[in-house]
Amino acid sequence: MLSKDKIDRINNLAKKAKTTGLTDNEIAEQKVLRQEYLQAFRNSMTNTLHSVKVIDPEGNDVTPEKLKQSKRNRLH
Repeated sequence: MLSKDKIDRINNLAKKAKTTGLTDNEIAEQKVLRQEYLQAFRNSMTNTLHSVKVIDPEGNDVTPEKLKQSKRNRLH
């Protein structure tokens, strides 16, 4: 995940954008930080999904094939 400093900076820029507005440099910085945040979030979500196994009420593994394939690709 992103460092606390970067998350704080994202929040500070968002607050400033709502109040006084941002400079061109701050807008560019905000865009980069948001992209970093989104990538970290996506990676975290992917890791979470790779730990999921779906079981139906009868005890059968019904994990979607796409998720199974993603897990196998991750291991190689």
